[in-house]
Amino acid sequence: MIIFIIEDIIKNKKNGGIKMEELDLGTEKIGKLLKRFAIPSIISLLVNALYNIVDQIFIGWGVNYLGNGATNIVFPITVICLAFSLMFGDGTSAYLSLKLGEKKKDEASKGVANGILLSVISSIILCTICLIFLPQLINLFGCTDALRSYALNYGYIISIGLPFVMIGTTLNSIIRADGSPSFSMKSMVTGAILNIILDAVAIFVFKWGIAGAAIATIIGQFVTFLMNVLYIKKFKTIKLTKESFKFDFKTAKTVSKLGISSFITQMSIVVVISVQNLLLKKYGELSEFGSDIPITVLGIVMKISQILSSIIIGIVVGSQPIVGYNYGAKKFDRVKQTFKTVLLLSFCVSVVAFILFQTIPEQLISIFGSGDELYNKFACLTFRIFLMLTIVNGIQIVSGIFFQAVGKPVKSAFLTLSRQILFFIPIAIVLANMNGIMGVLYAGPISDGLAFIISAILLVIEMRELGKGNEKSYAISSDKKTMENKGKLVITISREYGSGGRYVGKMLAEKLNIHFYDKELIEIVSNKSGLSASYIEDNEQNIHGNLLSSFNTQYFDNLSNDDNLFIAETEAVKEIAEKGSCVIVGRCSDYILRDNKNVLKIFLYSNDENKVKRAIKYYGLNKNNALNQINKINKAREKHYSYYTGRKWRDFENYDIAINVDNYGVEKTADILAKFVEENG
Repeated sequence: MIIFIIEDIIKNKKNGGIKMEELDLGTEKIGKLLKRFAIPSIISLLVNALYNIVDQIFIGWGVNYLGNGATNIVFPITVICLAFSLMFGDGTSAYLSLKLGEKKKDEASKGVANGILLSVISSIILCTICLIFLPQLINLFGCTDALRSYALNYGYIISIGLPFVMIGTTLNSIIRADGSPSFSMKSMVTGAILNIILDAVAIFVFKWGIAGAAIATIIGQFVTFLMNVLYIKKFKTIKLTKESFKFDFKTAKTVSKLGISSFITQMSIVVVISVQNLLLKKYGELSEFGSDIPITVLGIVMKISQILSSIIIGIVVGSQPIVGYNYGAKKFDRVKQTFKTVLLLSFCVSVVAFILFQTIPEQLISIFGSGDELYNKFACLTFRIFLMLTIVNGIQIVSGIFFQAVGKPVKSAFLTLSRQILFFIPIAIVLANMNGIMGVLYAGPISDGLAFIISAILLVIEMRELGKGNEKSYAISSDKKTMENKGKLVITISREYGSGGRYVGKMLAEKLNIHFYDKELIEIVSNKSGLSASYIEDNEQNIHGNLLSSFNTQYFDNLSNDDNLFIAETEAVKEIAEKGSCVIVGRCSDYILRDNKNVLKIFLYSNDENKVKRAIKYYGLNKNNALNQINKINKAREKHYSYYTGRKWRDFENYDIAINVDNYGVEKTADILAKFVEENG
């Protein structure tokens, strides 16, 4: 019952000890790299997909097809619980990675402990709700009278096991972030295999029917939960103490924010399944098939099609670090070569699946037990109509993860959500009103076709533009000498947009004859993060500026591009500070270097009138909306600073010096600061 978790298993190869440099992502043969990355991903995804399929096979043969229908009704409840556990798990793993990058093990420990607490509390609450309101919940998800007794028997037992699956899932994400993806995989596979074995015993030996399948499921979940709980004492990167488990609202809020994309993704699945089941129930009653057959068959067909998705996702996920690395290194020929290879492989897999779905649908559905003539007839219609455009499905998966790898959050999120949320639901509702149950089936290929067209258009545009506008050079000046006869001093400058702060910093560096880092940081960060210089320049002031960016999660390290960018900037700022005296503009450098000695933290601001004048003169903003643009940029900077530091950007207590540039002008402000440094350096 955890088919959506497995996609995250391969997200954390980075923390599992595989370094990009060791794999020569910039020079090694694409085929060899794909084999190294993609095969483990495909196996991981297939193991879980097959686990769910085998579960359904046992129920189909040991109970009847109504048993499979009942599991499809209860499934949204499981996904809702997974949405919370993944939010806390993925959020905690991202928090752990961020804090370890900042060398803050105590805060990392607190974040992990609070993530676990959130999972425990929410699991108890959700378990209670499900046990009390299960009859009402299954009605919301399209339960019919014939399926009700099966769904209740199965659902009550599954509800008892919810704390195990939720806490176990949360811990799985954290364990991967701790650098033990193999253990995480082992605990999941152990539970899955045990579940399959117990399914056979409970259903065929003890004759417990649908209840036996549920018991087997929660025992498997409990074993995974137990293995993960025992791992807590073996954490490699942190140590949890009683003090760590003191609930902190601020930390818990941050953890939840970091995992919100996982929550929304899972909840979108709940919406799709619920709408789909309700439509099948309503219009199935008006057809010769009734409601039970469509709900059961479509659920099984989607599980079979997941094998196709698992293979394609595995291939594309295997390509993500290759694409991301070479895109950041501006090796666009290798990016295109990787993309073409992945597209060809995905198309070949899709062709094979298409042929099977169109030619032997009755044989495929018969794997899941026997049914009457109407059951088999609807199954054949579903395979041939609903999966009619399976042959082009790969392009959407390929494009979605491709845009993740190159740092295009809006496009990636749009493609991820377009097929199911934007297309399928409204099309299914409209066509069902017009053509009944067949309208729901035809909504599948129409949605696939629209998603394919959109994906293809965006990819063609991206490929044509690939490499253009990336010729900028951000070479770091090397002719500066550090201050003679002075100790090393690092000056950080935080500034409002339009205050002239960047120019003050540049003049100050020239007057002190030390390095100046602003745009020059971009190349360093690009090399560290694997993100392109153009992406960094366009997005570093808008990190977490909109919800869509949170969907842009890198599969190979469980962090969004935003978080990867901040970690890379943190490392770059610290390395620069170690080299010698310099001026660093922005990038939360005052916070990153707060524990360093000999750091002078400056904040520069200005009034609205002068900010507008500078922005129009130097940045070319339109006079009519310049102030709105300035306020928007400053709000993004403030949000970014608060998100990663937990501090208020304009709080002068965070800085050693705060100056209104309007009082002295840009040059005079630089003179004042230079004189202060020379007298107090």
